[in-house]
Amino acid sequence: MEKVVAALWAPEGETRADYAARLLESLPAALGAAGAQRIRLNLRDADVAPADMMVQRWQAPQQDAVVQFWVDSANGRFRGAVDAVLAAHSARFAAWLVCESTIIANADHPPQPEARTWGFSQSTFLAFRTDLPREAALAHWVGEHTRVAIETQSNFEYVQNIVVRPLTEDAPAYDAFVEECFPPEAMTAPEVFFDALGDPVKFEANARTMMDSCTRFIDFSRIDVIPTSQYRFAD
Repeated sequence: MEKVVAALWAPEGETRADYAARLLESLPAALGAAGAQRIRLNLRDADVAPADMMVQRWQAPQQDAVVQFWVDSANGRFRGAVDAVLAAHSARFAAWLVCESTIIANADHPPQPEARTWGFSQSTFLAFRTDLPREAALAHWVGEHTRVAIETQSNFEYVQNIVVRPLTEDAPAYDAFVEECFPPEAMTAPEVFFDALGDPVKFEANARTMMDSCTRFIDFSRIDVIPTSQYRFAD
């Protein structure tokens, strides 16, 4: 099986809250009927509005939702029904074939089918620095940076997705999609995000270590960081 990540843009004039509600109501069932499995929605709804200060933007307009799912084959010959569902649920969509690596599985706050996962999900589309060979950027990300992300943050789920290839012609040139889940307090309290509540020395050290590591492989002119509500759906 192969994993697909798709970014969705809402029709003009539809609010993100209304769009999120519409996707939640009909998109998972429609994708399932088209052959998708292990569907996950990441929605920019009212529950994550307090995290607006965490948004980082490359795309304009920026994507309004993300859907992740698995298919028997992402080959375009066999993806027509899935693409038709995505097109019917968006003004525009972009999709990528990815290779998933679950660094931290969500064992602390296990998601329930069709229910909002506790906390919030920071969904990040990123591109690697253009002055580095791709192999060097990947080596730092999956090697040193993975350790840093675990040790300096309060994330209770951490999933890395390396982009294998774009599946749509106009897909932005990302190299990876990352999803990390955090406690709800982390939306407005950086010291919670960096796992240093009540410890300003640890907070400064963790924030600095994380940023230093990020700058070693991320092109910050080509990154979209989107706080979302996560929903998972049973097959």
